[in-house]
Amino acid sequence: MEYHNPVLLKETVDGLDIKPDGIYVDVTFGGGGHSKEILKRLGPSGKLFAFDQDKDALLNTIDDDRFTLINENFRYVRRFLRFYGAKEVDGVLADFGVSSHQFDVAGRGFSTRFEADLDMRMNQDDAVSAYHVVNDYDEEQIRQVLFLYGELRQAPAMAKAIVEERKNDEIKTSQQLKTVLKRFLNHKKENKVLAQIYQAIRIEVNQEIEALKEFLMQTPEVLVKGGRLSLISYHSLEDRLVKRFIRNGMFEGEPERDVFGNFEVPLKKVGNLIVPANEEVAINNRARSAKLRIAEKL
Repeated sequence: MEYHNPVLLKETVDGLDIKPDGIYVDVTFGGGGHSKEILKRLGPSGKLFAFDQDKDALLNTIDDDRFTLINENFRYVRRFLRFYGAKEVDGVLADFGVSSHQFDVAGRGFSTRFEADLDMRMNQDDAVSAYHVVNDYDEEQIRQVLFLYGELRQAPAMAKAIVEERKNDEIKTSQQLKTVLKRFLNHKKENKVLAQIYQAIRIEVNQEIEALKEFLMQTPEVLVKGGRLSLISYHSLEDRLVKRFIRNGMFEGEPERDVFGNFEVPLKKVGNLIVPANEEVAINNRARSAKLRIAEKL
């Protein structure tokens, strides 16, 4: 089984504008596809750090003296780079979202295709799983999760159905959850709605939005002047945050302007939005929603 087929491989690594003696970071190591491409372009004195919170990814580590794999969430990127003596780096790559491996291993509970326990933890040591969200959150919390992260209009009714059902028995598996929400799954849009439900719960379990914000806020401090960010997003919630941070250096509102109407931001965008070519999507269907944005530290 292919652990993970890297999306926009050439475009993403090209975006880093690799210097042979530079220091780079792949904060979403996964199967190591992007990391291997970066190492190909580095010289003997170059260095690559990689992050992945999923212990399964550690099995893909690369035997190379220039490479260090850190088993941590990328929300701690600055802390651990400093620990390893890299206060500033020349480029940071991130491929957000779920790896093919996580989707394809039934027991991880990420995919709507399999019957499995409700889990969805990227870090298998985390205390909160999908089971806890579904069974322990109150109705209002579940509604917010489904509405904010799944953008589901029927979130209030779905949340009520979940809470009513669990009064009778715990909801432990993906099939039980599907049964509870069956009346909301229009036959023509069943897969889409299920994907939205799973996405919402997964984002909550892994605190993906909070982690993304914390990571982005650290990047200007981590990068050297002229250093590059190369970031792949897969859904609008992520992409909006990435786009706004590159443009404004913040996630909400507008930066403070001087008397001439100008404002300072830490980054500037490089080029335009990049999406996979039809040929790549035909080979790897999971690339279909990918959006690559590249930025440079001013």
